[in-house]
Amino acid sequence: MATNLALDDALIEETRRIGQHKTKKEAVTSALREYVRHRRQLAILDLKGQVPFDEDYDCKSLRHRKPAAGSWLIPRFGRLPCGVVPTT
Repeated sequence: MATNLALDDALIEETRRIGQHKTKKEAVTSALREYVRHRRQLAILDLKGQVPFDEDYDCKSLRHRKPAAGSWLIPRFGRLPCGVVPTT
């Protein structure tokens, strides 16, 4: 999609140089991706206090046990962190 924008040439050139991008388009696209990723990370902070936490949960005692079928294993990330109570 072609878009005309009035951008600060010095800022674009610095972004291109720092990011080692060959073109202005690469620099702008990379900067936008980084901006979106940063904003998504900030949104994670909104979850503070919303995840149930069990202080009595002892993850170390479960390290050597084989998980039961249908347990709280998360295929992509492995086990839940210590203290996080699985919700099913």
